[in-house]
Amino acid sequence: MFRRKPRSYSQMASDIVYPRGGWWRAIKYRVHRLRRLPDPPQRVARGVAAGVFISFTPLFGLHVVGAMALALAIRGNVLASVIGSFVGNPLTIPVIAVVAITLGRWMLGQGGSIDPMLILEAFSGATRHFLRNLLAVLDGRPAEWDRLVEFAQAVFLPYMVGGLIPGLIAALLFHRLTVPLVEVYHQRRLARRARKARAEGAVGEPAAQPMDGD
Repeated sequence: MFRRKPRSYSQMASDIVYPRGGWWRAIKYRVHRLRRLPDPPQRVARGVAAGVFISFTPLFGLHVVGAMALALAIRGNVLASVIGSFVGNPLTIPVIAVVAITLGRWMLGQGGSIDPMLILEAFSGATRHFLRNLLAVLDGRPAEWDRLVEFAQAVFLPYMVGGLIPGLIAALLFHRLTVPLVEVYHQRRLARRARKARAEGAVGEPAAQPMDGD
């Protein structure tokens, strides 16, 4: 029996940026997985809403874990929350980031919009400084937290605050769309089972015996 060759890290990274078969096929696959979840529609919808909401936060690298934790908190389906977190992907995150930070800066009185390229540079720079500070703690060098504090005030906090409203709106919208989607699938599945049971019952029934005198 042949075993499937495990994917390399470069292949997995490539699938994150552009899935094999394209984004439309990836979306259809996740919708198919979502419909087949055995939980009640409301529970599945709550899980999806949790994943969608977390996608509007700047907790990159923790979206899946955060979605699962939020789903457990609101009694939603955990697997559905993972599928819902797919809303935050390389195609949508730049748009989400600009909207969230612009709204957050306005809500916090920090001004208007921000250049999308500056957002990317801010997150990459903050990651480098954070890792550098961790190494500094290990080798005894002085850590520099000034730039991280500036990043938190100028980018991270506005992103977090500004993502709450659009994240909540998107979560409610996906919740509303998911309930009938799962309900229709469950109804069709029950109907198929009923037809199959009737067909098996008809096959198993003994043939009618002729009456005396026929």
